[in-house]
Amino acid sequence: MTKRPTIADLAREAGVSVATVDRVLNGRRLVREQTARRVCEAARAIGYNAAGLMQQRAQRILPEYRLGFILRLPAEHFYQDFAREIKAAVSAAQSFRGVPVVEFAPSHRPGDLVELLEDMGERCHAIAMMAPDHPTVTAAVEELKSNGTPVFSLLSDFAAGVREGYLGLNNRKVGRTAAWMFSKVAKRPGKVAVLVVSHRFQGPELRETGFRSYFREKAPMFEVLDTRVNVDTRQTTYEATRDIIQRESELVGLYVAGGGTEGAIAALREEGDGRDLLAIVNEITPESRAALADDIITMAVATPLRLLCQELVTLMARAIETGTAETPWQTFLPFEIYLPENI
Repeated sequence: MTKRPTIADLAREAGVSVATVDRVLNGRRLVREQTARRVCEAARAIGYNAAGLMQQRAQRILPEYRLGFILRLPAEHFYQDFAREIKAAVSAAQSFRGVPVVEFAPSHRPGDLVELLEDMGERCHAIAMMAPDHPTVTAAVEELKSNGTPVFSLLSDFAAGVREGYLGLNNRKVGRTAAWMFSKVAKRPGKVAVLVVSHRFQGPELRETGFRSYFREKAPMFEVLDTRVNVDTRQTTYEATRDIIQRESELVGLYVAGGGTEGAIAALREEGDGRDLLAIVNEITPESRAALADDIITMAVATPLRLLCQELVTLMARAIETGTAETPWQTFLPFEIYLPENI
């Protein structure tokens, strides 16, 4: 019969004293976080019979952080997936016990966002959010920062110089990549339409900038039309896309640089038949995946949500533990490209 591992065996495996193992086993707060984690890992490695209990009690030693997240449009698949990945990343954190507080903004009006931001600031140690770049939002972020609550911008930057950091894609590169695809795949030169959610969201604006700059530099035979604002809703994007297709006989395609992708896809299914139009959108959802499969759209540029959330949770915890950064930073994640042949 195999001898059960003892506390002495566990101490030897973890490289600590028997007294330290006893403190971890009883959940006392005199053990450093790294030491408690090493003891728990050693317990699992040698099959110590109280490994599960030890892990539970070691968790109690860890600090508890309430992390706030402000997202948009709760009915959309992308934001539902975003919320799930946030909760999974907080739950998987090893260095602290995390409590995710996920809220969906009622609109992208600055006043609504500031009200939600201030309320969350009273409940959370750090906040990450999506917001337009607006002076009232910047002022609210600055106030939270002065009170020791760091705020991170997600996907679309705002409050530059005040917010703790930006985490998302390099949106200018996303726009240039979309334009490169247009120039290589289009069967003829012609007019190209661009739709953005709002002139206050930096993410779509930078995508549009990159998109236009590529055509100016590399493919001047294409004419990029005046930008249409679609307010990030399915219906307005549907109407704008239908109108563009019906009005522009020389249209070769369109780029949805913001949200409302589902509306653009619906209009393309109705109006695009026989026009051989190219269409590029952002994010992979059930609707964009189906549109790729049906050759309704040409490409979807997607955010690696799992990687983003894991990195974000680590950075939020670090800001809580070490204080806000002296110099605000940007972290660009690699974007994913989906085509009809790789979905």
